This record gives sequence, structure tokens and C-alpha cells, in this order.
Amino acid sequence: MTGTPMMDAQTWSVGFRCLLLLALFGSTPSEGVETCEEVRKLFQWRVVGAVKGLPDSPRAGPDLQVCISKKPTCCTRKMEERYQIAARQDLQQVLQASSSTLKLLISRNAAVFQETLETLIKQAENYTSILFCNTYRYMALEAAASIQEFFTDVGLYLFGADVNSEEFVNRFFDSLFPLVYNHLINPDVTDSSLEYSECIRMARREVSPFGNIPKRVMGQMGRSLLPSRTFLQALNLGIEVINTTDHLHFSKECSKALLRMQYCPHCQGITVSKPCTGYCLNVVRGCLAHMAELNPHWHTYIRSLEELSDAMHGTYDLEHVLLNFHLLVDDAVMQAHLNGQNLLEQVNKICGRPVRIPTQSPRCSFDLSKEKPGMKFSGRNGEETLANRRKEFINSLRLYRSFYGDLADQLCVNELAAAEGLPCWNGEDVVKSYTQRVVGNGIKAQYGNPEVKVKGTDPVTNQIIDKLKHVIQLLQGKSPKPDKWELLQLGSGGGMVEQVSGDCDDEDGCGGSGSGEVKRTLKITDSLKSTETRRPLEKYWAL
Repeated sequence: MTGTPMMDAQTWSVGFRCLLLLALFGSTPSEGVETCEEVRKLFQWRVVGAVKGLPDSPRAGPDLQVCISKKPTCCTRKMEERYQIAARQDLQQVLQASSSTLKLLISRNAAVFQETLETLIKQAENYTSILFCNTYRYMALEAAASIQEFFTDVGLYLFGADVNSEEFVNRFFDSLFPLVYNHLINPDVTDSSLEYSECIRMARREVSPFGNIPKRVMGQMGRSLLPSRTFLQALNLGIEVINTTDHLHFSKECSKALLRMQYCPHCQGITVSKPCTGYCLNVVRGCLAHMAELNPHWHTYIRSLEELSDAMHGTYDLEHVLLNFHLLVDDAVMQAHLNGQNLLEQVNKICGRPVRIPTQSPRCSFDLSKEKPGMKFSGRNGEETLANRRKEFINSLRLYRSFYGDLADQLCVNELAAAEGLPCWNGEDVVKSYTQRVVGNGIKAQYGNPEVKVKGTDPVTNQIIDKLKHVIQLLQGKSPKPDKWELLQLGSGGGMVEQVSGDCDDEDGCGGSGSGEVKRTLKITDSLKSTETRRPLEKYWAL
């Protein structure tokens, strides 16, 4: 018959689906089961593959240790051992599934924040390079290495390297002074020796050619870099916490309780009834008692992330600070230029007079083709700022503040337990309701748990709690609130957080006033929307 193969395939497909449903949800319970065929099929499906020595019909099970029953059983000691492993795996899989959305939320945002910061650093580096190409093009090529080194150090610091922000800010301005001196203060002449340039570099901190701008940059970098670095570190720790709790080791007591709850009814041929809700809560709360101890610390962790994120604005906003760094550099150069005669006299006293050799410095050749796609200058869309991305992330993360405290309840209600009003398994038989006392969450609440004995402490959980406490201290202690921040940041640098008085504010990017001798052709602001400020860029791209 031509239709037979099709019918056979359909029959096989339906049969396989039925077997799968039986394995997941169980089949109709049977009183006084006469055959173990259904139990055999489900067992073989669960442990993947055929297993020898399975009983064909119920028999006494004197060697069973957990699934003990006065009735004949379809289980052997070996089946019981395999079921115990399966029960642990089942709970672990349900745990991983329940935390997958949270884990994805944190890991995806950690990756997005890091990528955004990398793009931001590159954009700020480009702004600074364009400043020199448009305004100080004769020193642009010589400044390129220092600019690149500065922003490389910014990235290293942000992503956790042992780099000192005060040192790399000083290093940048040290290397900038010889260029400014040779091209603006002593134009078109230089010294033939590297020693003289090194002397000028070393003299920078003594003669202060850039006024208080280096200290202002240190303050801005310190106040904005450290919170962002801490924020990223905290996100990575959050991922570590979830990864660790997804693979926690379950005690022998827990494993036995899970076996009794999930697979012992199979031994009696009861494959349809799920555990009673109260029974499930006792078992799972006992198994996850140590994990529940994470809850207050996890709650504080999320709240601290939120507080840090809220505080990162103004001069604490890394995006603002980096994208306006070139303005402070411009002001620093202009300040040195305006004070040129005085600086010339001071340098001559310290380093002597240079050997005057006329030179012609190469002009800037900023190569746009080397820039990464998507790195061209564009306006900052308010919806795409780091602050708004953090806000969206925190709003989503806030929903998980009680994740570890509610975990056992969520697993039982949503995954493991029978629906309200249905017959359910109580550990011994199918009943209308569970009558034992239901304990709460956490280790202290487990005293008197009728299903699981919880002993001692879990070293892995304690280690996670210690890490959470540490990162919470970082998040709270390093939170850029003026009353805390300045005490924390004062150290070897001393003036790192010096407040600028007068009409000038760090956020304004103000510094020296303009000069007729040097045209300030580049002025990139936060919004980059002004036609006047973008006109020099358009002129540059046309070159």
C-alpha cells in the first residue's frame, strides 16, 4: 500500500511525542500497577539509552534506601542511584533556565558598555588629533604619539589595568610642553639634542606653563574614570555570581530529598502527579538555603549600582569629560602661548639657551582611511548616551533585586509543583494537599524542615558573599559624591580634586582666552549640533 510508509512515519512521530510528554508531565496514575513497562520507558528516556536489569513487573524492593514503600516497586537500587543523579541535574537545569534572562541582561550590557567606552575613547582621541591638525598642525605629528599613549592609558585604566591616572595625565602634559615651547614660544627653531628637549619636559612642573589645567584634568579624569571602572568591575562580578550559583554543589541530604520528590513516585507507577506546592517549597528551600543567604547582599549590590549610576553626571560623566578633553588641551596650549615671554626666560634659566637651528616641521597628515567604520564625528544623540544606557539597564536590573530570596518559590510555582487544587505527591503518596509545616527561606528558617536537614555553611556561597560585600564597598565608597570622593582621592597627588574657583567651571571646558596670533579653528561641544562649530571639520574633510 502506497500510504503505509507515510502512516508509519506519522505513527512514530505521534508515539515519540507521547513518550516525551509522559516523561515531562507523567501519565495517568495507576492503583496497584501490574506492569513496569511505562516506568521502564520513562527511565530509559531519562537516562538516555537502554539499561539492563530493569524489572518487568513490580516486586519488593528491600535494597532501596530512599524510595522505600510497603507496596511493590518498579525500581532497583541501581535505578535509584541513577534517578538521584537525574534529580540533581533537573534542579540545576531549572536553576540555569531561571537565571538565564538575568545573566543575559548583565553580560550583554557589560559587553555594550565596554564597547561603547572603547568607541568613546577613540572618538575623544580623534577630537584631540583633529585639534592639532586644524589649529597646531606643525606640531601635530610630534604630538600624535603622546595623544595615542594618553588614550591607551585611559582605556587600560578603565578596563582594570594597574595604571595611575595622575601619572598618565602628568606624562601627557610633560610631553606636550617641549612641542609648545619649540613651535609657539620659540617658533621655527629647535635644539639639535634630545637632552635639551628632555630638560624642557622636566621643567614643565616647575614653570607651570599650562596653569592649573593639568590639575583640573586630573580631577576630571579621577572623578569620571574610577566610577566607570568600578561599574564595569561590578557587572563582571554579577556575571560571576550567577555562573557560580548556577553550578552549586547540592548536599547528600538535598539529593535524597530531590529524588524522593521527583522520581520516587515513578517507582510506584505514579508518573502524572507533581509535588504538592508546600512539599516542593520545603525541599527546594532546603536545597537552596545557602543560596538564599545571598539575597540581602544581592539586593544591596543592585541598589549600590543604581546609586553609582545616578551620581555619574556632570564632571563625573565620563562621556562629557572625554569628549571635551581636547578643549582643555586647547586652553592649556593657549595659556602657555600667551605667557610665552615669561616661560622663555624661566626655561633659559633652567636649561640654558638652545642651539638655534632653523627647522621645518612636517605638517599634519591625519589619515581618515585608518579610522574604524562608524568612528566618524557625529552628533551625540541624547538617547544613545552612556547615562541613558545605564538608566535603562538599571531599570531592568531592579526587577531582580530579590532574585535569590524568591528563587525557591519561583521554581516551585512556575516549574516543579502541581497546580493548586490538583492531586499532588507528598513524598509518600498522592494526596489532596500537603499537611506538614512549610519553612521559610534561608539557613535559619530551615530548623525543623520536615524534608531536608540543612547543616553547616557552604564555603562557595560564603566566598560569593565576601566578593559581593567587597564590590558593594567599592560601589558605595567610590560613589562620586563630593563629601566622600575628595577624601578618597587625596593621596600622593594631593591636588587631584582641587576645585576651580571663579567664573570657570570644569564642565565648561574654559581656560585661557583667545589670541589673534593663533586661530582656534576647532571647537567641538557636547552636542556637536552647531553649524559654526562643525564648519572647521567640514573644511578639514575637504582637504
